[in-house]
Amino acid sequence: MGRAHYRGGVLTIFDKVGAGAHAHVVDIDTGHDVGARPDEQVVIASVFKILLVLEFARQAVAGQLDPTERVLVRAADRLGGWGTAGCADDVELSLRDLAYFTMSVSDNTAADLLLRRIGPDVLPLLTAELGLTRTRLIGGPRQVLESMFDDVGARDAAEFARVFAALPEERIRSLRVFDPEHTTSSTPREITRLLGLIWRDEAGPAAACAMVRDLMARQMAWTRLPSGFPPEVRVAAKTGTLPGLHIEAGVAEYPDGGRYAIAVFARTPRLATRQIDVDLAMGEAAHAAVEQLRRM
Repeated sequence: MGRAHYRGGVLTIFDKVGAGAHAHVVDIDTGHDVGARPDEQVVIASVFKILLVLEFARQAVAGQLDPTERVLVRAADRLGGWGTAGCADDVELSLRDLAYFTMSVSDNTAADLLLRRIGPDVLPLLTAELGLTRTRLIGGPRQVLESMFDDVGARDAAEFARVFAALPEERIRSLRVFDPEHTTSSTPREITRLLGLIWRDEAGPAAACAMVRDLMARQMAWTRLPSGFPPEVRVAAKTGTLPGLHIEAGVAEYPDGGRYAIAVFARTPRLATRQIDVDLAMGEAAHAAVEQLRRM
């Protein structure tokens, strides 16, 4: 595997928007890579949903579950956020549509129900099988949300919203959800390894890997990695977001067949930093890293 340093380039781009970053970018077919602190443990937030949907796809292809199986999303299931989480009434949909909402709009409720169906104990087995030894999972969106409730002493979402709004930034940063040692986390290099396995059909049956690639390509968010690439480059990605944390992992596919796995983790020192500025810097940094690899 050929490696090149990219730390300075990444940090310079993020310096302009007052953010720090961890990143890793690798040519999926040659192994050539560049990065900035790629082996440090980082919070991955909703990027874990790639693993979740991969396991769903593997079980569907293996016949362990029926992707058309119907699920009723009730008020008690809703966690807040986009997709079914924002519905006022009960919604019935299939497991594969739960997977679609999980990836396309990062629907936390859909992800929580999908995790419940595939089995929450299965994902650590999957990470072990794939050699992701530094990827730590504490559960699904509900477990992450409950840790935040516990940390501020809130009994429900409404009370959490009131308490959280009044917290100083230092107190917010002290929540377990921001500590890689106490929440779902990994390293940029392990996340790009996961993406490479999926894009090379090595993370499970080829049909399962293709399903994950298709769902990642349907993500509706475009301001992060996709924003940095020209229209002819296909970017399939998954976001992760917490206050002050901007995360995205994905693959850029060029018309000439070049494929590049990308993981960028940006952190702002102030929670009030404009999100769009950091998002666009992520796309700029990703594109610059890929272009550096293409010149090697």
